Amino acid sequence: MEQGYHIPVLLKESVDGLNIKPDGVYVDLTFGGGGHSKEILSRLNEQGKLIVFDQDNDAYQNRPNDERLYFVRHNFQYLSHFLKYLGVDQVDGILGDLGVSSHHFDAADRGFSFRFDGKLDMRMGQGLTVTAADIVNTYAIEDMKRIFWQYGEIKSSFKLASEIAKERADKPFVTTTDLKLLAEKIGPKKEQSKFLAQVFQALRIEVNKEMDVLKSVLMQSASVIKPGGRLSVISYHSLEDRLVKNFVRSGDCDKNQADKDLFGNSDVPFKAVNRKIIIPNEKEIEMNNRARSAKLRIAERL
Repeated sequence: MEQGYHIPVLLKESVDGLNIKPDGVYVDLTFGGGGHSKEILSRLNEQGKLIVFDQDNDAYQNRPNDERLYFVRHNFQYLSHFLKYLGVDQVDGILGDLGVSSHHFDAADRGFSFRFDGKLDMRMGQGLTVTAADIVNTYAIEDMKRIFWQYGEIKSSFKLASEIAKERADKPFVTTTDLKLLAEKIGPKKEQSKFLAQVFQALRIEVNKEMDVLKSVLMQSASVIKPGGRLSVISYHSLEDRLVKNFVRSGDCDKNQADKDLFGNSDVPFKAVNRKIIIPNEKEIEMNNRARSAKLRIAERL
């Protein structure tokens, strides 16, 4: 397995949260560089199984040679489908590290980062059809405004969308630098890096339909995790964390509280294992700056 491909965040805490049975069946929704998967495999015996998902070809090429591991080269939104395909009714636990891998951010040609000049792409899987360039070159101003506001929490979302529309009328956006130069004119000078990160985050979420995919897999987890099994999810921004928190509390990603019957009882599929979110300590953040925004929630299937 390639070293340095991606530094796993909250490695011990997230895998400990699965409460692993040596002969159990587990799922890693986001294989990436394989750090979490490697740790899970180290805790399984010969009867244990690990099913990993990643639609990215680079991640597939980085997989370990281990008979206990089954690699699914598709988006994890197809979790239930592929478990049935593999003859697996239910699993003992699911781990999801929702962050974009360091490899993606550091690969200029993937277009995830404004730090490099590359194609304005941002697709996590090369099979996806819509790129970030397609969005900024073809979406209506109102649609771009919604994306920047909803997924980037950008206050000047209308101004940004309008300026993009003006710019593309003369010359289409092709590279990350094209977008960076335009966004730098809109964002506050004192928080330029933060603003650029918000712009790129919003487009990445739209390109990969990340919120819809997360909602889908959370809802599926209620039926594919065995009673007593665990769900361990690491998120990196408030939009993701809110969906996970709502789902654990209510069984519905869009509701903060569970519905109750006439007697005040609620029927929720999970209970929170950690009442407070788990975050990286100072030492981990110092070693891996990308861990600074990570939040871990662990839940147990009832």
